[in-house]
Amino acid sequence: MRRAASLAENGTWRAPWIGGSLVGIVVLAALLGPLVVGADPNRQDLAHVLMGPSREALLGTDQLGRSVLARLVYAARLSLSLGAMAVAAAAIPGIALGLAAAFAGGWTDRLVSCLADAILAVPGLILVLLIAALAPGAFWPLFLGLSLIQWVEWFRMTRAASRAALASPAVEAARLLGFGPWHILYRHVLPDLLPLFGILGAFGLGSAVLSLSALGFIGFGLRPPTPEWGSMMVEMLPYWNEAPLALLMPPLCLLTLILGLQILARR
Repeated sequence: MRRAASLAENGTWRAPWIGGSLVGIVVLAALLGPLVVGADPNRQDLAHVLMGPSREALLGTDQLGRSVLARLVYAARLSLSLGAMAVAAAAIPGIALGLAAAFAGGWTDRLVSCLADAILAVPGLILVLLIAALAPGAFWPLFLGLSLIQWVEWFRMTRAASRAALASPAVEAARLLGFGPWHILYRHVLPDLLPLFGILGAFGLGSAVLSLSALGFIGFGLRPPTPEWGSMMVEMLPYWNEAPLALLMPPLCLLTLILGLQILARR
């Protein structure tokens, strides 16, 4: 117990290689899994429903005879791709508006800050639900909603960090020497923000994947039979006694990815 407490205090349990390994497992499964598994995730075989692990289906089959392993790896690809796209779409305007607000100040800062506060007034998952309801089961409303709830965090963190960087002695010296805002941005501000962007990206990807799974679990995710971790969980709930592995694997994959991203973000 003492050794475990000592390791936790020293941050050993949060070593970056642990987080990288956990995330790497999911990423490799998403990239290489479809090539290795080869099975169609939506192919039904009603003669072999709720089967246990076998040579043909390493993790068994679901209630429609579909390969659980094939659906898991395709769901990983979907979750990572949609999450990464949402993070990128949120980061670009969030960073740009945060830098603009920090550099310009005045009415620009007040206007964008008021817009961000207005979006924060609505709980993130509720906002995604409202947008997803415009076209239930479609990809783009989910992408738009996940991006919309994340750009505010990018804006606020970029604005706060940029204002701190602009108040540094190095920036004051650069201004006295006559350097313009673009030089100050590229030489003094952005280098200080890169570690922050990495942390925000890791947290944002985890948040997007978790939100997507939550939406799928409550029936507002992508249209069936698209493989997705949240919808896989709710589909297998009535059959937890017959096929417990098919029910446990989706949350285990989700936990592996989220835990790895959290460790990387807190390194």
